[in-house]
Amino acid sequence: MLQPKKVKYRKQQKGKMRGKAWRGSELAFGDYGLKVVECGYITDRQIEASRIAMTRYIKRGGKVWLRIFPDKPITKKPAEVRMGSGKGALDHWVAVVRPGKLLFEMEGVPVEIAKEAMRLASNKLPLRTVFVQRPNIKAIDPKASAAA
Repeated sequence: MLQPKKVKYRKQQKGKMRGKAWRGSELAFGDYGLKVVECGYITDRQIEASRIAMTRYIKRGGKVWLRIFPDKPITKKPAEVRMGSGKGALDHWVAVVRPGKLLFEMEGVPVEIAKEAMRLASNKLPLRTVFVQRPNIKAIDPKASAAA
C-alpha cells in the first residue's frame, strides 16, 4: 500500500477540510482526469483498488498518473478499550481531498475507454467524482493505434 517512507511525527491531529482545492485542480500530465466534487478522506487501499480497476480496463494502452498521495496517519484504539490513556496506534494512511482536486490522470486511450475506466475507478472511491478532459484533444482512433 501507499504510505510515506519517513515522517517527522508519527501521529497527527484531525484538522479541518475547508474550502476548495486551489492546487492540483487542473490537468497537468494526461488528457483525461477524475476530479472529486466533495471533501473527505481517501485511504491507501481505496487509491490502490481504483488504480488497479483502471489499469486492468485499459490493459496495456495508455498511461495513468496518481495525483494524490496518502500522507496523513489515522490512529485507532483497540476494541473494548476504555477512553483515555493516550492516542491510539497508527491504523492506516489517508489522502485529504477537497472539492476540485484531480485524483487520476490518463492519456493514450480513446475517450470512451477513458470514461469507462474512470467510472470503474470512481466506484471504488467513497466520494462523488466527475470525468474531465482537455478541451483541445484530438480523437484517438482505436483501430489505427492497434495497427501501429
